[in-house]
Amino acid sequence: MAAGKRILDNSNPDTNQPNYKRMRSITPSFASVIKEAMKANFLENVSSALEPMLRRVILEEVENGLRRYSCRSLTRSPSLRIKAIEPSNLRLIFNKKLSQPIFTGSKVVAGGDDGQSLQIILVDTSGEGMVPTTLPYPIKVELVVLNGDFPSGDTETNWSREEFDKHVVKERTGKRPLLTGELNFTMRDGVVSVGEIEFTDNSSWIRSRKFRIGAKVVQIGNNQTTVRITEAVTEAFVVKDHRGESYKKHYPPALGDEVWRLEKIGKDGTFRKKLSSKGINTVQDFLKLATIDTLQIRTILGTGMSDKMWEVTYKHAKTCEMGSKLFMARGPNYVLILTPICQLVRAVIDGQIYPTRELTGVQKVYIQNLVKEAYDNWSSLEEVDGLVNEPALLTQGEPMVDEYPNVHQQQQPMIRSYQRNTILTDASEQLVEYNDWIGNPNYI
Repeated sequence: MAAGKRILDNSNPDTNQPNYKRMRSITPSFASVIKEAMKANFLENVSSALEPMLRRVILEEVENGLRRYSCRSLTRSPSLRIKAIEPSNLRLIFNKKLSQPIFTGSKVVAGGDDGQSLQIILVDTSGEGMVPTTLPYPIKVELVVLNGDFPSGDTETNWSREEFDKHVVKERTGKRPLLTGELNFTMRDGVVSVGEIEFTDNSSWIRSRKFRIGAKVVQIGNNQTTVRITEAVTEAFVVKDHRGESYKKHYPPALGDEVWRLEKIGKDGTFRKKLSSKGINTVQDFLKLATIDTLQIRTILGTGMSDKMWEVTYKHAKTCEMGSKLFMARGPNYVLILTPICQLVRAVIDGQIYPTRELTGVQKVYIQNLVKEAYDNWSSLEEVDGLVNEPALLTQGEPMVDEYPNVHQQQQPMIRSYQRNTILTDASEQLVEYNDWIGNPNYI
């Protein structure tokens, strides 16, 4: 009986004991749980309902504040208001086109043979044409590479700064910066020269396969003004790998250049091999034979060079720099003055000067044969300076002096000057193109 009573006592613990009361106070009641859940749900619903309303109210207040501030600023500074509304007529331009072709690792320079560097000029387009102008503060300019497709046309000049920046081309992943060198400089007095810049990668990997160079303003003075200056953009061009430079054509070619530097003649091509087999290795060799006998050089080149190809090659060759040297061919009774490509400048026969424009048909044939003979013996000709006068010409050798003792009494100057592809005749005192001495592609 005692054991059963103890078990019964243990199954009904005394509710008055302290531990039991603590346990009951810690355990939440069902009602309290429901109450807390309802509170949380209420707050969430209220927040969701108020959030859009609060956002709208805050946005309206911010816009009203900005509008009031903007109105006060424009009222105080009408000049700033005008600048913000009116488009700028100022723009940057490059002073000339680029020298092409352009190769990686080679300096990008201006075209032409005047030796001037590429420049960027500030111009005003408000009137007719473009007028160089200046600003009272320095302008910081940066060079960038653009896609060749921008702008869409060479006549398009109106674009936004955002459109310009959108077409800037960056280097390929893992490559060096696409354009290196002096890319940032300061313009003063409305002009600045571009320093040494070069490309590190070719242009074959972009869709247009061409680049342009752009010049944009990054800062004017100490940001005293926000006037818009339109960016400068070059013409589109191809950038080739440096390894192709050894095959580059020369513009213009030099007399001593190898003949494959001419258009349509490859370095290791058939035309070059055919010409070389006949001793025509340089541009000068090519032009001399083309002057004396066009048919012969066309025969050497063969039917593979069409008339159109020949015109391109010959036109390129004729842009060659002639230099200041002339060549003298002397015989028992004649003296011929020839250009470096075997064109006749003047003939003296039996002591009489024959300006080429005054030659009759018979005289032309006779002198043509003399010139061909001089061509065949080119290595034996005397090289003379471009400035040659008659006495100096006619006193070359004792036989000429003894045979024609009165020739020094003539008053006509022999050759007054020698310039690229031109001479000055004694009678007309005017410049005459060498091509005037030949009535057809052959010599005379």
